[in-house]
Amino acid sequence: MKSVEKTGKTIEDAVALAVQELGVDISRVDVQVLENPAKGLFGIIGTRLGKVRVTVKKVDPIEAAKKFLQDILDKMGLAVRIETFNGDVTTINLWGDDLGILIGKHGQTLDALQYLINLVANKHGDHRVRILLDVEDYRRRRTDTLKNLALRLAERVRRRGDEIALEPMTPQERKIIHMALQDNPYVYTVSEGDEPFRKIVICARK
Repeated sequence: MKSVEKTGKTIEDAVALAVQELGVDISRVDVQVLENPAKGLFGIIGTRLGKVRVTVKKVDPIEAAKKFLQDILDKMGLAVRIETFNGDVTTINLWGDDLGILIGKHGQTLDALQYLINLVANKHGDHRVRILLDVEDYRRRRTDTLKNLALRLAERVRRRGDEIALEPMTPQERKIIHMALQDNPYVYTVSEGDEPFRKIVICARK
């Protein structure tokens, strides 16, 4: 844990100097007083400065991300139950009423929130973590929908022998389509265009 020692005419002055050097909010540090300030003879001779050791508190990255997320939900006035599943990837699933606003069109708002909480988590942690944010299993349902769509359109391409371009998707959603059809003997997939309008084209194999 990062720490510094500073002196000042008062303990408060010493702490302020330490916090400034560490570049963190005072709420994120522990303070140990090493020497209390003392006035010398006539308030001048033998004056002793105060000395402190200020240490940055160890922060759990997942808890930091959840707190950040909870603050957002509170400001939006949403009553939400948060479930956390730990593993190589930590999944945070939100449950409640009228949470469509957290998902957005094709999960765009959900992806943005996920990006932000991962930034917060990896800002505080000593090691990199990855958090998957979900709302009432939306991602699983969306994955199933995209896989079914891919299979249905692949069959149409096989019958007609042409190609079909899908609507623009996020990189994560394009990956689902690619994976769903990678072993299909009748079609193959390519991505075309630039973000955020990049899309998948399903083509018939010659």
